[in-house]
Amino acid sequence: MLKFYFNGSPNPTKVALYLEESGLPFEPVKIDTRKGEQFTPDFLKINPNGKVPAIDDGGTIVFDSNAIILLYLAEKTGKFLPAASLRGETLSWLMFIATGVGPYSGQAVHFKHFAPKDQNHDYAHNRYQYETDRHYKILHGHLKDHRYMVGDSYSIVDMALWGWARMVPFKLGDDAFARYPNVKRLVDEISARPAAVRAIGLKDKFTFKAEMDDEARANMFKHMMTKVA
Repeated sequence: MLKFYFNGSPNPTKVALYLEESGLPFEPVKIDTRKGEQFTPDFLKINPNGKVPAIDDGGTIVFDSNAIILLYLAEKTGKFLPAASLRGETLSWLMFIATGVGPYSGQAVHFKHFAPKDQNHDYAHNRYQYETDRHYKILHGHLKDHRYMVGDSYSIVDMALWGWARMVPFKLGDDAFARYPNVKRLVDEISARPAAVRAIGLKDKFTFKAEMDDEARANMFKHMMTKVA
């Protein structure tokens, strides 16, 4: 059975959504990143980068949520892939999410919520808030004339976006969704799906460390503990 290494963060959650939508049987394996379980020798054999999600599909190991895991699973099952004639558009938007939305969103969260308060991070905070907002404005404009990201039906591209987009208020403030109503419309539609409810609830079947204490910061933000020459 496919093993799915995960926690409750955005990237694993969108893979959980695909697994639930497609009906693929899987064994969830929790990786508690606040406890440093992503750096154990056994997990580093699965993903040398020490990040979730990852899968072990009968000995085929795949990591990275967007271009690799979603495409790998979609090509394996044939489900939720846009038409072959839309492959260029599919890859373009997947990469837009993988290289833009995800990284900028992650940094926006870091500098908004987790960067040390005794240091001046105004430049970094402003940059990532601006870039995250810019990316969501592009998505909002695209979704003005499209119900879904690619083609006329729900696909892996929508799942990839949903993982991060459902957390817009945490990244950009409580009123942020008001700036991107078309994105919110898609997020609400996906979040109402039974598979999405199960994907979000998967983490609740396990016990994860809740405290962002010194141990968690040391495991999550190793750059704070390491001086690079």
